[in-house]
Amino acid sequence: MQDLAGKVAVVTGGASGIGYAMATRFAREGMKLVLVDVEGDALAEASGAFEADGVEVLARQLDVSDAAAMDALAEDALERFGAVHLVCNNAGVGSGGLMWELTTEDWEFAMRPNLWGVIHGVRVFAKHLIAQDEGHIVNTASMAGLVSVPGMAPYNVTKHGVVTLSETLYHELAAVGSKVGVSVLCPGHVNTRIWESDRNRPEELAATAVDLSSEEMREAIQGFRAMCEASMPAEQVAARVHDAVLDGTFYIHTHENHRLAVEQRMRGILDGKGPATPDGGQAVFTK
Repeated sequence: MQDLAGKVAVVTGGASGIGYAMATRFAREGMKLVLVDVEGDALAEASGAFEADGVEVLARQLDVSDAAAMDALAEDALERFGAVHLVCNNAGVGSGGLMWELTTEDWEFAMRPNLWGVIHGVRVFAKHLIAQDEGHIVNTASMAGLVSVPGMAPYNVTKHGVVTLSETLYHELAAVGSKVGVSVLCPGHVNTRIWESDRNRPEELAATAVDLSSEEMREAIQGFRAMCEASMPAEQVAARVHDAVLDGTFYIHTHENHRLAVEQRMRGILDGKGPATPDGGQAVFTK
């Protein structure tokens, strides 16, 4: 995609963090927004700010893992704007712990938004982009989708899933001769509120192996928070996403120093050895 002005961008998880930064960046280019988030208050505040700046916004509070809700979102977006051109499947949560101690609910908490949300985003919007033979899909994965950091199994699994989903989508679009582009965003640490993902944990998934009230866990979370707050601003990530959409870049990297970790993993695969621990990689949620 080259000309963004007047076109429509869907951004899930768009009320905060990387999603809000992407929405802001694309609104600056003159795009209309379909803003999606599970947090109603944050969504109202974000959409209100955009509207105050003259941006056309369709805001929807929903759970991206809800298939029916995502079907309705696509219908609403097309009814409101007539077309969708850019889809940023970005909503997600952080989670972790030693995998043999995790509950089914711990796994489900990550799987729902991180993987099923992306699956549904592609499912409901890709066919429309293909029909108009124009558009771009950006799926938010993580460096944790390219390497495997201990203590983050649910997160790693979902993000590796997003990477292979995106790669497969890329090949399938090419196979049918579509001009629709695809990118997979693989950021390192970014200044977002991922450290407090449990604020959006559904009641039915409350059973967890991670004791958030323990002193050790509180210290770990505060350490994670400090690391996040000292990390790359979300606006810088959004700028890279913007450039990738224009240039047709597939893998979007945010931290050049992480390339070595990817190279180490690929060498390990080819050599048949055990996976290398990513340099600087530490489990945030291990006990």
